Amino acid sequence: MIRVKRVVTAALAVLTLAAVSPELAHAQPATRPAGPLTRPADDDRLPPGWRITGTGAARQLVWTSPEAVPMGDARVEFHAGDRLLGHPVAERDGRSFRLALGGARLGAADQLKVLAGGRRLDAAGTGRTPPPPSGLAPSAPALPQAPLPANRVDPGVPGPYRTAKGAYTLDSVRLPGFKAPVEMRGTVVGPTNAPGRRPLALFLHGRHYTCYRADDGDPGQWPCAAGALPVPSQDGYLRAQQFLASQGYVTVSIAANGINGQDDSAADGGAQARSSLVRLHLARWAQWGAKRSGAPAAVRAVAPADPSRVLLVGHSRGGEGVNRAALDSLYAPPAAEDGYHGPVRWNIRGTVLIGPTVFGQNPAPDVPSLTILPGCDGDVSDLQGEIYVDGTRGVSRGAALHSAVYMVGANHNFFNSEWTPGQAKAPATDDFDSDDTTDRVCAPSAKTRLTATRQQSAGATYIAAAARLFVAGDDRVRPLLDGSGRRAPSADPARVLSHAVGANRTPAFLPGPGVSVSGGRVCAQVDPDPARACLAPGTEGASPHFAAWETPREPGRDAVALRWTGAGSPTAVRLARPVSLAGSDALALRLIVPPNTTGSQLDVTLVDASGRRAALGRARVDGLPGTGRTASYWAREIRMPLSAAHRLDLKRVAALELTPRTGNGQAWLMDAWGWKPGTPAVHAPALPRVDLGRLTVKEGDSGTRTYRVPVRVVGHGSGQVRLFVPEPGTDKVTSRTVTVRPGGHEIDVPVVVRGNTRYGYDVTREAFVKAVHGTVVGSHRGGVTAQDDDPMPKVTVTPVADHVVEGKPLTWRVSLSTVADAEISADLPLLPVGGGPELSTADVDKQWLKDTFDASPAPARPLSQVVEEPYIPVTVPAGRPSTDVSVPTVADGVSEPVESLRARLITYDARWQPHPGPEFTGTVRDAS
Repeated sequence: MIRVKRVVTAALAVLTLAAVSPELAHAQPATRPAGPLTRPADDDRLPPGWRITGTGAARQLVWTSPEAVPMGDARVEFHAGDRLLGHPVAERDGRSFRLALGGARLGAADQLKVLAGGRRLDAAGTGRTPPPPSGLAPSAPALPQAPLPANRVDPGVPGPYRTAKGAYTLDSVRLPGFKAPVEMRGTVVGPTNAPGRRPLALFLHGRHYTCYRADDGDPGQWPCAAGALPVPSQDGYLRAQQFLASQGYVTVSIAANGINGQDDSAADGGAQARSSLVRLHLARWAQWGAKRSGAPAAVRAVAPADPSRVLLVGHSRGGEGVNRAALDSLYAPPAAEDGYHGPVRWNIRGTVLIGPTVFGQNPAPDVPSLTILPGCDGDVSDLQGEIYVDGTRGVSRGAALHSAVYMVGANHNFFNSEWTPGQAKAPATDDFDSDDTTDRVCAPSAKTRLTATRQQSAGATYIAAAARLFVAGDDRVRPLLDGSGRRAPSADPARVLSHAVGANRTPAFLPGPGVSVSGGRVCAQVDPDPARACLAPGTEGASPHFAAWETPREPGRDAVALRWTGAGSPTAVRLARPVSLAGSDALALRLIVPPNTTGSQLDVTLVDASGRRAALGRARVDGLPGTGRTASYWAREIRMPLSAAHRLDLKRVAALELTPRTGNGQAWLMDAWGWKPGTPAVHAPALPRVDLGRLTVKEGDSGTRTYRVPVRVVGHGSGQVRLFVPEPGTDKVTSRTVTVRPGGHEIDVPVVVRGNTRYGYDVTREAFVKAVHGTVVGSHRGGVTAQDDDPMPKVTVTPVADHVVEGKPLTWRVSLSTVADAEISADLPLLPVGGGPELSTADVDKQWLKDTFDASPAPARPLSQVVEEPYIPVTVPAGRPSTDVSVPTVADGVSEPVESLRARLITYDARWQPHPGPEFTGTVRDAS
């Protein structure tokens, strides 16, 4: 392959290549300095910090940050406008990120941007406050409200048992797709005097620095270099572990640095690897439960664990990992992708997901979950973990409770003490940005911001609440999690709000097919079109409910948007078929109002199929504290008793009316349910599981061949998924609902590969799926890659004008032995001349000097010294046999001897090894 093209010229204003492969963005880092960055953006150049390197299969889009980007859990994403280009790989310096393009179509260069967790990382977007939607400006953050009523049972009270702490280290394991072994280490805290076999809580940390030295971190390396130590992230949950242990739980927190150091090469961000690691540990605990004599000393020092009662707790990418572990424990993953191949000898009763990622957006629908959303999360800042609640609606039976709690003032890192400054052994930071003293909600001095110890205490309380509800079956703590509006005094002064779906809820009004709206509109949660979107584009990422996925437009995710300028005009939501709310105690609505607003009031009315109406009462909804840097458009759960609906036929409810009673405002209805208290038992049904795979084929020399994206459907029954297929060479993504059956071939994505003998790009066609109903999805993305199998043309240099008078350009022709389907780039490093005067910066055109080297003429110096390792980039466009490269000289009117320029052709192979070509020279003499 060919090495770096350092400066992108006007010809790259619009880069039109073939098809992008976001999940295959795993290029090797460059082995030599990348050279100066491009000039500031204008109509015909890339934005600052961006460049294109390589050619063909090695073609890469590179962005370099002015400062190191901390290693975190949110995936760094390259976008062109609203379109996701892919997930780049970070270099060791933490500043440069590389995305393999192959034949990617980028679109307009000035629309490139870098996102992570919904926030801009590139200079154009850093710290920028999005405009308020439609002119409805939230003003100052809302004042603290009166505390919620206390729940009658507080799970945040220490238990009666003595505890012991220890650790174990087992042989490392190899996981599919990872080169280096992954450690098997656990920190154990458990009761010593609790009777019988005790429930087990397993903690999995997220993606953080892997190694550190005494004076600095060593982000992303694995295994650690000599003199560096692993960051003990697994020790960061000791407060919560000790708390649970005192209540009778055996706990273990496992290390995952080996995954963190390698997951940038995993298409799913490491979710499957983390699931394998969790289940490998669970298998050991099941083994030790059967034979304690073989257990490590730390395990024997605490009460025996009961693997039939397991709670999984995952932080950030660890949250996505434990969700996948719960899914994989019920529905086996493909053996070739899994690191655990033994029997499932455990039962996962529930999960706790702390600031989690959800790259696949396919939560385990039949495993109860609690998702903690930190209101000041500066890492996974779009709070995409809300999808673990919203994404379960309608997928399965709906018996499992899926709860989200919004913790005002909590950041991402402080739930783990080893990620917390002042508590951690390794370097640690406040992910929200401790230097920001202006944010009115999340600055360290803000009244709404939690200290680290208070955040950790609140986190431990709600982890304990989930354990008590999901594992112990104590329904008395449910009101803390299910939107009933109760608080745990032990978590004070943290303000923690909740809502939920599932459990004893009956689906009533879920925006989407079969629902019509008058006086408002059905809006798309993910759509770049302002006329369709629920929120104006300027507030993108401001709602956890509307977190984007793999595509800029996603059918099937809707809400109802209300906007009013006066009281009394109802919005009616009508069903195509009546629903039954018989047996429900209340109507539970999840309503969003803008942050920092208070006192929005709406009358709630139900209408049955015969037209009879019943006013249920008046709902008052307040917004969350928020700024332009928080995701605070979050739904509050409102309960309206159905006692006033005695005149209605509750078996045939047909419409819901929401009538504003305040002067002006805006709201979004996420959904409405029939609700009654209680937590039903959950029995996971036998569902089909869908996994997409990847196929790599050779292009061939002639003819056409048709391949198909690999699809695996196993299990029982049938279900529906939504299939998304990007159209090659365009920004369009088509989607359709597909019914799948085990062993069936309903998901059919054909890929036609045309063979030729011209060197070109690898081409990948992608597809991805999301569960809709009656199915689960593991590996959500797959594709077919056609590898170009033709040799790169030989590159030669011949003189066109290599002896000129000053004012004329030195010109050489770079030629290919055969025309290629991909543009070919090469370097022409400038070398010191062997003897006599050398052409200097004063002898060449100033603009050319600036464009090529980002340098100025003064002070005058030989061109071989204009910058460190100077070289002239040259590109032969696709389909052309050659191109000319010139060095424009200037006539300075000064009498000078003949001056020379010396250069060499350099090409690079697929391993980025340089292959020096011939040297060549040019001379310039005075015009007189």
